[in-house]
Amino acid sequence: MPPRVWIPNQRVTNYASHSAEARSLYREILRTAKHFHWCDENGQPWNIRLKQQARQEFESAKEERDPLILARLLVTGRDCVQQVQQKFNQADRAAWSRITNDSGVRR
Repeated sequence: MPPRVWIPNQRVTNYASHSAEARSLYREILRTAKHFHWCDENGQPWNIRLKQQARQEFESAKEERDPLILARLLVTGRDCVQQVQQKFNQADRAAWSRITNDSGVRR
C-alpha cells in the first residue's frame, strides 16, 4: 500500500479525493482563463489557448496513480493558479488606477 500523504484541511487522501480536487482545480483554471481576452502573437485568444493547455496537462496526468505525484501536481497547480490570479488582479488594479489618474476622476 502506498504511503499516505498529509494535505492540510483534508482528512482522506485516496484516489477519490484527488479526483475531486483535480476537478475543482480544473474548474478554477477555466474560470481564471475566462478573464484573458487579448490575443497572443499568432492572433489566438489567450483564454482559448490556456483552456487547451490546461486540458492537455490534465489529460497527460489522467492515468497517474501514485499519491505523492498526484499531491505534488495538485499543490503545484493550485499554487500556479493563485499566483496568476494575484498577478492579474494587481495588473487590473494598476490599469484602473492609471485610468482614473489620467482621466482626472477622483473617488
